[in-house]
Amino acid sequence: MIVSVIGGTGPQGLGIAERLAIAGLEVIVGSRKEEKALDIVAKAKEEFADYDLNMTGMANEDAAKAGDVLIITVPLAAQKPTLEGIKEFCNDKIVMDATVPLETAIGGKPFRFVDLMEGSAAERTASILKGTGAKVICAFCNISNSHLANIPEEIDCDCLIAGDDKESKEIAAEIIDKIPGVKTIDCGILEKARIIEKITPLLIGLNIKYKSHYGGLRITGIPALDKE
Repeated sequence: MIVSVIGGTGPQGLGIAERLAIAGLEVIVGSRKEEKALDIVAKAKEEFADYDLNMTGMANEDAAKAGDVLIITVPLAAQKPTLEGIKEFCNDKIVMDATVPLETAIGGKPFRFVDLMEGSAAERTASILKGTGAKVICAFCNISNSHLANIPEEIDCDCLIAGDDKESKEIAAEIIDKIPGVKTIDCGILEKARIIEKITPLLIGLNIKYKSHYGGLRITGIPALDKE
């Protein structure tokens, strides 16, 4: 299985890509410009030479075409143009979307949420990819970039996901759970992304308040993923 991280040269995307590659997955890092992706991957391989990372850099379009599972890690302002650029390569694929509608997209505060017409960024992705058969899943929204970058430490945070296709969520969870310390929690249908995405600005605000970079969330008392 090949996992392509679209917009993977930013802190979040690169952190996810590195974590999954260290876990043994074949990972493609996508970028608007192939040269940037190749450069970032070369630096990652040098930094984590002990892990022999199976990572490749490509332009977003090529990464989407080659990947079996796609992870979208772009800011809100870049979400629509990025998806429109890769839409033709999303047919019947699992598309995990980590986009969060933060006020920073319009010059505001990072701990404030922007309400979208579609209800959530993940639902916006589903709307843009409508007709492709893509299985859209809200994922990775509540795991901080600092946690992801803090290799090799385990991540003390659950990953909340939401989507309308049960089998796709199970596959997504198998991928996400390869990251040490992370437990995937299935929160239900894609509409639940409206709640999940709003947790991000809350966590950002808490990190600012308590001068931390590692604020996270744990859900207790329920199974990691309901597979019944």
